Amino acid sequence: MGKLFDAIDDNLRVWIEEQPMWFVATAPLAGDGHVNMSPRGHDSFAVLDPHRVGWVDYTGSGVETIAHIRENRRVCLMFNSFGQRPRIVRLHGQGSVFLPGEPGFDEVVALKPEHPSTRAVITVDVTRISDSCGWGVPVMEMTGERELIRQHAEKKGPAGLDEYRAQKNARSIDGLPGLSLGS
Repeated sequence: MGKLFDAIDDNLRVWIEEQPMWFVATAPLAGDGHVNMSPRGHDSFAVLDPHRVGWVDYTGSGVETIAHIRENRRVCLMFNSFGQRPRIVRLHGQGSVFLPGEPGFDEVVALKPEHPSTRAVITVDVTRISDSCGWGVPVMEMTGERELIRQHAEKKGPAGLDEYRAQKNARSIDGLPGLSLGS
């Protein structure tokens, strides 16, 4: 068993924000529903205070994270080092989803570079912070960010993204509500 933290202190915040990739896991309430785990990257994540984090959520082919958080708020974020020093940190908590025009949206978007694929902001009130060894995680090097999501969004433009979201992001794979048309 690893260490439990009372809050995200400055050292942990720096380590978290240095990780180029992290994962978000959510699940619906239904026992036969699908658990979802999504990788995230780019400069989209921020530690907002010692017990609250958030990220800019980009348009994707699914909407599981948003649908699950809207249904039950449960979320777990995992950060792990691929560098020489192994480490895994998990942030468990209660999530909230904010769309453009809602108060929580601007708070996080203002902290991050503008991105044409932005569809929402997700914040998490962190209730449990733990770390573990990470000895089984391979050592890897980052060679760069993929620019495909930006290129895809720029090619579609705002109207094309609205249409794409209406088709792909209206419902989760389990039929839970995702995004409304035009959001």
